[in-house]
Amino acid sequence: MTQQPDGGFGIYVHWPFCAAKCPYCDFNSHVRHQAVDQARFAAAFERELAHYADLTRGKVVQSIFLGGGTPSLMEPATVGRVLDAIAKLWPAANDVEVTLEANPSSVEAHRFQGYRTAGVNRVSLGVQALNDRDLKFLGRLHDVAQAREAIEIARRTFPRLSFDLIYARPGQTVEAWSEELNAAIDMAADHLSLYQLTIEQGTPFYALQQAGKLSVPDMDLAADLYLATQEISAGRGLPAYEVSNHAAEGAECRHNLVYWRYGDYVGVGPGAHGRISVGFSKRATAAERHPETWLAQVESHGHGRIEDLALSEEEQGDEFLLMGLRLVEGVDLTRFERLAGRRIDPFRLDQLIEHGMVEELGGGRVRATPDGFLVLDAVVADLAA
Repeated sequence: MTQQPDGGFGIYVHWPFCAAKCPYCDFNSHVRHQAVDQARFAAAFERELAHYADLTRGKVVQSIFLGGGTPSLMEPATVGRVLDAIAKLWPAANDVEVTLEANPSSVEAHRFQGYRTAGVNRVSLGVQALNDRDLKFLGRLHDVAQAREAIEIARRTFPRLSFDLIYARPGQTVEAWSEELNAAIDMAADHLSLYQLTIEQGTPFYALQQAGKLSVPDMDLAADLYLATQEISAGRGLPAYEVSNHAAEGAECRHNLVYWRYGDYVGVGPGAHGRISVGFSKRATAAERHPETWLAQVESHGHGRIEDLALSEEEQGDEFLLMGLRLVEGVDLTRFERLAGRRIDPFRLDQLIEHGMVEELGGGRVRATPDGFLVLDAVVADLAA
């Protein structure tokens, strides 16, 4: 994907419904025990997309991402309505990427073919683990056999495929994770997302941890697991291009690159966030989180936005570093200066270089080193100060 000087432009569509809530998840997802009125939600997506199209005229869509929640609970006709609306509102790049997140438990071959016909050309499967014990622990509704079948169906149906795994699970050793990761790469196409388990406040896992009933690997073991992940993936042709994402050359997730390169993106749907440039201002938008409340607001006002903030130069600079330093390609310091209205403190930069946390790439670019990635939050904070 050719890098856009402004980071590019994408559209995120949030489908907030799941069949069950995973105990580690703090995303805006909701379980409904009655059928969701998909036609009504599709109409609301169309209205909110039209609202944002008026604010982003002249933009060309490089990527569309249907996330959640569980978007594979959407009927193909619902996905088709959303994609048709986007096509009517914005011009699209010839190689526009259209990703749909799916859970293996909700995969059926005919549904996948329906999504492909609707315009989806990339699928991201929430596999999360390759042993049934840990899948049960993570609250997943599928087993390993279903995961393998879903991967095979996806490979037959879509030009591009990724799937997610979570590691640093309780009791997991480097040896066990290495075996599991190699098995995953055997099944993978050209992209994997590999996330360390984090315990988020407000989740059932957090309550268990606070009660002393759940413990995750300590910092040293977590670092060893991370380093094993990098070494194995790179050795098998899927090097990291971002802290948690691995791909063959040219197979990077274009939508997530819009985020990490600090491009503009419209976010529609309950709880969706966006970053859009309006005039000389970069604006942060957020929608009402509760699905039915969002729906009523869109039907009455044309959008579900509850937050629309003009970001200061300092905030833009901080966000640019926070997102961009996650990438192996690093960040352009000239663009940082343009966004933040100031230069990076040369003394702090030199100190980080001297301590092996950051390296210069030439052409005004810098990136975190492998050691820097292990303490990336601290590196970003130091550079942003």
